[in-house]
Amino acid sequence: MIFKRKQKAPGLGAVVSELEQAVDARDGARTERAFAAMLKGLRQATDTECVLAGPRLAALLTAFPPTGPRPLLASAAGFCVERGADPAACAEPVLDGVRQDLFDALEFAHRWNTAGGAEDELPEPDEEIIDDALPARLGGDAYEVTRLALAWCSAEEWQPPALAVLCRSAEVRRRHASALLPACRELAALGRHDLKCLAYALAVLDDEPLMVLHRPTGSGFEMRIGGIGDNFQLHTLLAHVLVGGGHVPGTAPSAEIVRLATDPEPAQEPTDAVATGAFELLAPDGERIWNEGLPDDIPVVEGYRLLVLDEPLYRRSWNADRFFPHLPGKAELIRVLSDDEARTWFARTTSVRSTRQGS
Repeated sequence: MIFKRKQKAPGLGAVVSELEQAVDARDGARTERAFAAMLKGLRQATDTECVLAGPRLAALLTAFPPTGPRPLLASAAGFCVERGADPAACAEPVLDGVRQDLFDALEFAHRWNTAGGAEDELPEPDEEIIDDALPARLGGDAYEVTRLALAWCSAEEWQPPALAVLCRSAEVRRRHASALLPACRELAALGRHDLKCLAYALAVLDDEPLMVLHRPTGSGFEMRIGGIGDNFQLHTLLAHVLVGGGHVPGTAPSAEIVRLATDPEPAQEPTDAVATGAFELLAPDGERIWNEGLPDDIPVVEGYRLLVLDEPLYRRSWNADRFFPHLPGKAELIRVLSDDEARTWFARTTSVRSTRQGS
């Protein structure tokens, strides 16, 4: 035969098997080749192949050295989750990697600040900082210092795979989020990493009791919320339940605005839909709860998040697309409080109107 038939490329399952075997054999060159083949195979894989490959790729994270391409491997597993792989089956190795790199990045910052002078700022997360002088500055052997520096440089790279598992499973959030959130916020506060999406995903509340007081009418409502990515989405759902349900006066959001906040199927592309604010959102002490913030910002009083609604100070509107496309929000009215119950809860708040007038 003059022209040989072109051989069919191996499927993703076979490529992942080769990567597993290379890692198990501790063969660096073979692992590098198999890793490149796996990344190429992902681009051509079917959804069915990705469903099977996701947990296997996530499991390999524990076998990769901390100085290896672990964020990229986690992203490969996250890509498979986006294509249908079980987020719970992939979550633990991925989020353990997130946790390790967050703590290593914080340790890098601590050692850098300890060794430097008052004017020596933390570096940008760029691998150019990894040089021969780094071990002397941070203290420790070259391997340890490289590990810490790589964690500092790659912290943002862990966001996509982390979001893939966090935004698709309330169980994953319940099991892992609270342990990761403080370290995420601490690292973000240093001002060198944009970790907003990760912090917001880790702070999502699920099946959370919420007491809502409507100051203009003196009424109160026991609610339960979950899966809400920011307070824009919360604001929309409160207006839908309370105004749309006829419990308080105002203009309810349209069916399309509500659908964008609650539909299990994410919008395929950004929309031009605009939501309009119905309330001023306030904490029990009268401080504003910002739409740009999170339901997690609402203080807890007597076992409930306690939110006060007042007349809006001015007209607000925003794009109605939700912050996390794959995370549908819900807000459920449990019951309307009796007049006596509402007065008891209002007694736990500051005089909001006088606070606002003085600001």
